[in-house]
Amino acid sequence: MKLASGVCLLLAALVAGVNAGGPTLVLLDNLAIKETHSIFFKILQDSGYTLSFKLADDANLLLSKYGEYLYKHLIIFAPTVEEFGGSMSVEAITDFIDGGGNVLVAGSSQSGDALRDLASECGFEIDEEGATVIDHMNYDISDTGRHTKIVADPSNLIDASVIVGSRNVPPLLYQGTGLIADSDNPLVLKLLTASSSAYTYNTEQPVKEYPHAVGKNTLLIAALQARNNARVLFSGSLYFFSDEAFTSPVRKAQDGKKHEVSGNKAVAEAMARWVFKENGVIRVSFVHHHKEGEAQPPAAYTIMENVVYSINVEKLSGDKWVPFVADDLQLEFVRIDPFVRTTMKHVSNGRYEARFKIPDVYGVYQFKVDYTRIGLTHLYSTTQVSVRPLEHTQYERFIPSAYPYYVSAFSMMGGVFLFSIVFLHFKDDTKAKAE
Repeated sequence: MKLASGVCLLLAALVAGVNAGGPTLVLLDNLAIKETHSIFFKILQDSGYTLSFKLADDANLLLSKYGEYLYKHLIIFAPTVEEFGGSMSVEAITDFIDGGGNVLVAGSSQSGDALRDLASECGFEIDEEGATVIDHMNYDISDTGRHTKIVADPSNLIDASVIVGSRNVPPLLYQGTGLIADSDNPLVLKLLTASSSAYTYNTEQPVKEYPHAVGKNTLLIAALQARNNARVLFSGSLYFFSDEAFTSPVRKAQDGKKHEVSGNKAVAEAMARWVFKENGVIRVSFVHHHKEGEAQPPAAYTIMENVVYSINVEKLSGDKWVPFVADDLQLEFVRIDPFVRTTMKHVSNGRYEARFKIPDVYGVYQFKVDYTRIGLTHLYSTTQVSVRPLEHTQYERFIPSAYPYYVSAFSMMGGVFLFSIVFLHFKDDTKAKAE
């Protein structure tokens, strides 16, 4: 008993260690960024992340060793890097994402080729080198130059509190380049967009061509949640995560309304917790199905039987899994195409239940739960079952719809019987008369 309890405690400790923080590689343009962005890094360290700071062109960079990844997360605060050092490369980073790793990238108006190639692999496009987001209507009063320190309204954040936290925060300060994403890509999330008066262009050149990104098509921060639930966040501004942006007051030049501090810190912290899977992680912990009135699943179901399907869904909260509660979790009963689609009812403590009658079509089916919502990991669960036709002993003795045929058959039998009696009797009378 003591051994078993010790093993359980060890497993619990391991699970807690996996869910909270984890080893994180931080690539920097220079070590000064470690000081200028100290508040952001301290937030991560206080949350249990083990940060390893290295220069992006370090010749000894390693992301994996002997087929195992050395880090769980990757932060790239190296906008100007042209080529990563050591065994680090764009291909290695994409393999890291394919392996389930999470990546946070911050660029600038001087983003190098390495970040451009990485962004392209993730479904984003960074504006050309030297291009900056400009907004002559929404800029901070401290920007007396070309209006590149823009004030982003929190209403331009994506309406998903699990990713960006509350939108009821002060305005955000942003200085950097713009992003463009394919609107048809279902995996891309537009976290923060520019206002309708913004555009991106090189401030050192006169505007002679149509800007690369204009208005709300200009993305300031975007994210990708891959099909394997790996998360990638791209910000066109390294300044967005800096101590200066976290602590500076905000005063838009147009309305003059002053805010004592920007909302960057709250939003950046929420985004970091999401991209590193502290928020928005759900899983299936238990699935069960059986006939109505029974407790165990049968070897095979029969058509037209009543079925009860139940599933337990949990959400990661800190280091613990807690019940996940929603009102839009659906179940499909699929044989190539769904024959039944129903919204499950939340019973208690993250347990959902659906009751339905199996269709009058036999074959191989699946109980399928496919739940995709913005900011949440993709929940997918399938359970295969067989559905057979009725056995010969299970059919009804008399089918109501066949009563007319029963009547006609018995009436025919009665008619033949009466005809036989009449015919035989008539034959006997004729013989008697002849005699």
